[in-house]
Amino acid sequence: MAFYNTDVAQLHDDLVNKRVSATELTKAAFKQIKATDDDVKAFLALNEEAALDQAAKLDQAGIDPNQPLAGIPLAVKDNIVTKGLTTTAASKILANFKPVYDATVVEKLLAAGAINVGKTNLDEFAMGSSTENSAFQTTRNPWDLTRVPGGSSGGSAAAVAAGDVLGALGTDTGGSIRQPASFNGVVGMKPTYGRVSRWGVIAFASSFDQVGWLSQSVKDNAYLMQAIAGADKRDMTSANREVPNYVANLAKADVEGLRIAVPKEYFGDGIDADVQEVVKAALAHYESLGAIIDEVSLPHTKYGIPAYYILASSEASSNLQRYDGIRYGFRANDVKNLEDVYVRTRTEGFGPEVKRRIMLGTFSLSAGSYDAYFAKAAKVRRLITDDFNKILKEHDVIMGPTAVSTAFKIGAEVTDPTKMYMNDLLTVTTNMAGLPGMSVPAGFSKENGMPVGLQIIGKAFDEQTVYDAGYVFEQTTDFHKQTPRLGGQN
Repeated sequence: MAFYNTDVAQLHDDLVNKRVSATELTKAAFKQIKATDDDVKAFLALNEEAALDQAAKLDQAGIDPNQPLAGIPLAVKDNIVTKGLTTTAASKILANFKPVYDATVVEKLLAAGAINVGKTNLDEFAMGSSTENSAFQTTRNPWDLTRVPGGSSGGSAAAVAAGDVLGALGTDTGGSIRQPASFNGVVGMKPTYGRVSRWGVIAFASSFDQVGWLSQSVKDNAYLMQAIAGADKRDMTSANREVPNYVANLAKADVEGLRIAVPKEYFGDGIDADVQEVVKAALAHYESLGAIIDEVSLPHTKYGIPAYYILASSEASSNLQRYDGIRYGFRANDVKNLEDVYVRTRTEGFGPEVKRRIMLGTFSLSAGSYDAYFAKAAKVRRLITDDFNKILKEHDVIMGPTAVSTAFKIGAEVTDPTKMYMNDLLTVTTNMAGLPGMSVPAGFSKENGMPVGLQIIGKAFDEQTVYDAGYVFEQTTDFHKQTPRLGGQN
């Protein structure tokens, strides 16, 4: 059984009424993973024994009708700590690290009765756009095994697309949920910065990182977000804001009169023609449903990539200082002195992309470069935020392509950092402004048949409108129902 043609609501009803058991669902998830993951390589670690034990206990106690995620198998990106289960951030430097606590989002999921089946692959420390930077394996796109799944949450996106689970946790620093969602034909939501706790998430860039979900449908995503959203006293950046009932509110979702802003910068040079064609058709569909489409300008978008990579790399340089071979994780052998421990551990433990960003960040923060680079990038971030706020004062959402292209071939861009960074052109600015953004399946490229995502960006803490807009599109189209068929799937 692959988790196609079903959803959280249906499985919850089946579990409550004992038409299926949590144990059966969990066994089905592992059966599907074992049938597909030799090809896809979405998972770094499985949690089979603990998951089946938890499922058995849930079956014995009975499924609580008020816990829609109870007994539902889900997956967790491997930069989110899980007690007793290896958490590596796909890096050699954390290859054998077993945390002694759960991240807040994992605590909330376990409290809701959800079952963690395992940890998904990613670009090392979430630094990448293709999941080729993992120290352990390259994840492949279930639609075409010769193509990347995107990154850094490529393992989570591929696990959902392959039918292994209905949902998988991801993190999004500059597009790392939305871009792989687009590449894999699934739904990916990055909530407003502060909506979800980051406590227990291995830090890349602390003022950008946000936890969110990849799922097979918008409604499932809303169920999943409901479970993890909210303030956390252990994370001072989490917002003490009321969390709406996202799922209940979808019942009244309507796009008639919805004001949609379409930035002209999202359809310029560098955006593949076939992607533009699919997204323009999606916008025309909204217009046919009564939405109002306005072309607008976000003039500082063109500065997003250089500003983002200076700021995010600077934060990464600081955050990754803790991996020194002393407290936890990998330590180099045959060292001569303390300095040798530091230098060789980091040299051997970090991959090339992580080293590249540490060096860029350290340079940007250095005394001679701070004003010329970091300070200017911070000013650009403010200008980009102001651009978004100005447009969203008069519009409900902003829409455009999620990614500049469909999934590219494995190996095609990994040796060219500048080309790889441009994959984030349409997503990084949302993180810089701290706004919610979601990618929904919008159709398929006529050139190569690969999925194309539509990005929906909302006002701060207005995930509901983003969900509503995505849900109406999903309910009036059938793109999300088309799924890859790998060996072992029905």
